[in-house]
Amino acid sequence: MLKLTKKADYGLIAMRHLAEHADLGACSAKDLAEMYSMPQEALAKILQRLTKAGLLVSQYGTNGGYTLARNPRQISAFEVIRAIDGPLFITSCSSATEDCDQSDRCTVREPLRKVSRSIEEVLNRLTIWEMTEPEHESAPELVTLGWTPNKIEHV
Repeated sequence: MLKLTKKADYGLIAMRHLAEHADLGACSAKDLAEMYSMPQEALAKILQRLTKAGLLVSQYGTNGGYTLARNPRQISAFEVIRAIDGPLFITSCSSATEDCDQSDRCTVREPLRKVSRSIEEVLNRLTIWEMTEPEHESAPELVTLGWTPNKIEHV
């Protein structure tokens, strides 16, 4: 089963909030952490990663905080997850450089790579904006797979 890390979950929650409340301006890590009962220090590091990846803009000062760097219709869930956790693999042998004593007789590597690519494609099509929409309107292919934005599991 695909499981997102807690960090990725927090990042998606923060991005969704910033998309939903863009009209209110910047939001601090402290405020986000309090609103969603997240550890502030961990969330601050996640928001810094998202800023470094060009998905958020940080503003300093009294009215400082974070805002989206782009239109939420142009930011995919996959970009957020990749910025926080790096490449998405569903098996430990997904990378071509991975040494595995089973590689010469493995019969599942390629089928699992196809599954991984399909998941990436779905997450690439799911935008942060779509995650702000009511459940029945967002990403039909996720619903088909049994996933909805607020039901993505995490570790």
